[in-house]
Amino acid sequence: MARVKRGVQKRKRKKKLIKQAKGFKWGRKAKYRAAKDALKHAWVYAYRDRKVKKREFRQLWQLRINAACRKEGISYSKFINAIKKNKIELNRKILADLAINHPEIFSEIVKKVK
Repeated sequence: MARVKRGVQKRKRKKKLIKQAKGFKWGRKAKYRAAKDALKHAWVYAYRDRKVKKREFRQLWQLRINAACRKEGISYSKFINAIKKNKIELNRKILADLAINHPEIFSEIVKKVK
C-alpha cells in the first residue's frame, strides 16, 4: 500500500488563498497565515457591508427627496404620506433621481399631491 502525499493539493490551496489576498498591505498579501486571517475578516466585512449599503442608499434618497420637497414648501414626511394617499407608486430611488436630474417633473408630482 502506498502512502498518500498531499503536497500538490496543499500548495494549490495556499496559492489560491494568496491570490485572493492580492492588494493587501504588508505581509498579508504574501504570507499564508496572515493572508488567511485578513481574508476571513474581509469576507465578514463584505457580507456585513452588502446589508449596510442598502441602508445607506435609502438614507441618501430620503435626504435628496427632503431637500427637493423643502424647495417646494412641503416636508418629506407629508410628501411621502400624500404620495401613498394618492396611490402614486414611485419608490424613493426613482423620486430621488427625479429630484436631482429632472426637478421640473418632481415639482409636478409635488403639485399633484399637495
